[in-house]
Amino acid sequence: MLLLRGSGIVKTIKFKDPVYLGDCLNAVKIFNEKEVDELIILDYRASLEGREPDLDRINEIASECFMPLVYGGGISTFEHAKNIFNQGVEKVIINSNSGNYNLISQIASVYGNQSVVISIDAKKNLMGKYGVYVRSGNDRLKINIKDHIHNLLNAGAGEIFLQSIDHDGTMKGYDIELLNEVKSLINVPLILAGGAGNISDFDLAFESGANAAAAGSMFVFKGKHKAVLINYPKKQ
Repeated sequence: MLLLRGSGIVKTIKFKDPVYLGDCLNAVKIFNEKEVDELIILDYRASLEGREPDLDRINEIASECFMPLVYGGGISTFEHAKNIFNQGVEKVIINSNSGNYNLISQIASVYGNQSVVISIDAKKNLMGKYGVYVRSGNDRLKINIKDHIHNLLNAGAGEIFLQSIDHDGTMKGYDIELLNEVKSLINVPLILAGGAGNISDFDLAFESGANAAAAGSMFVFKGKHKAVLINYPKKQ
């Protein structure tokens, strides 16, 4: 998973303090060589800044990407999704407008449920309950996470990208408690994100019920001093 900002990529910790990592296209080329399974690219501040998807940028990325590509950022209309698919992107990921269930249904009815991924960014409150956040973690939805998931699945979401804001960028492991909270409600592929630091974190995610696991920091930092180095584990 790469966070896009302009022509570059950044990495955050708990959705804050972005660190610049380098040019996005260079990172994509390296991940091509390392035979990455799927690449998620999020223009993570697009909706917060009121920007529409940058189709020229998306086309550049899709042209260089030799693996399934998932793109999110600024998608608020069916036309946005249509134009993104026309650039060669396999799936769209929606977060800030995930409460627009009609939009999800519209996209799914034309392009299929499998093409619509919904990002659920969750964070614990002082009462120990998980809230759902959008717009780069700035706004909390006025709906509990279980009802939100129910509505998303009814609308046609074909995949759930579940991310812990509290664990983002910490490299201290996934939020398994969050996964346990919602996994029984989800009957579509579930991707767990936020906190991966080593291979054993993936093992625990799968053992705990995730269908897939995503990582950012683990694939762009190396060593205890977090030197920027694009890397990916070997198949074995």
